[in-house]
Amino acid sequence: MSEEFASRKPISRRSFLKVGCLTTAVCGLAVCGVSMAAPIPDPSSIELPSFSYGERTLNNRVLVTFASTLGSTVGIAAEIGKTLGARGFYVDVKPILENPSLDGYQAVLIGSAARHGNWLPEAVEFVKSNQQALKCVPVAVFTAHITSLGNDANSRNNRLAFLNEVRPLLEPVEQVFFAGKFDRRGAVLLLPGWVARLIPPMDLRNWKTIRAWAEGLGPLLMR
Repeated sequence: MSEEFASRKPISRRSFLKVGCLTTAVCGLAVCGVSMAAPIPDPSSIELPSFSYGERTLNNRVLVTFASTLGSTVGIAAEIGKTLGARGFYVDVKPILENPSLDGYQAVLIGSAARHGNWLPEAVEFVKSNQQALKCVPVAVFTAHITSLGNDANSRNNRLAFLNEVRPLLEPVEQVFFAGKFDRRGAVLLLPGWVARLIPPMDLRNWKTIRAWAEGLGPLLMR
């Protein structure tokens, strides 16, 4: 089991906030006025769709289930499903909030956004509720996050801590941490409203690395 991390450009939370403030200052008062007037998207408006990829055979079904606050994990889960589908698996990608059944799947991938240093509560609860079933199939986990993006020891330890609540419940064949995306929906969850309006959107998801991780899962999912 390895700890991997993908980001286009490592950036700490302090640097991230500094970039947002500097960007705002450079834009000038006129642009700030426009930003302040713009509505902040409602985090609850994020769509959590389901997808299916690949051709179904007798023993090639994989479930990719995910928990997402801002939509970042949705895209990652879909890309993983699409990649595995192209490599001979039949993949269902479903939100954890649908409480998908594990029956009939030969492997399960579980992904969650990280918020306040942990997986989302519904993802933790899904693992707890399905702990016995998850022991019977290969399980891989992935995390989407926007903090602790560096490659220093402290950042790596912080990323590993995202899994503290689920690690005692699982023995994943693989785990990975992907840099996610951040916009005003995320800012409003962490910052005062007037500050959230000034945060520029950023998408640090590295699709090439996400696909490469999914491609390497094949042998691990067929035990």
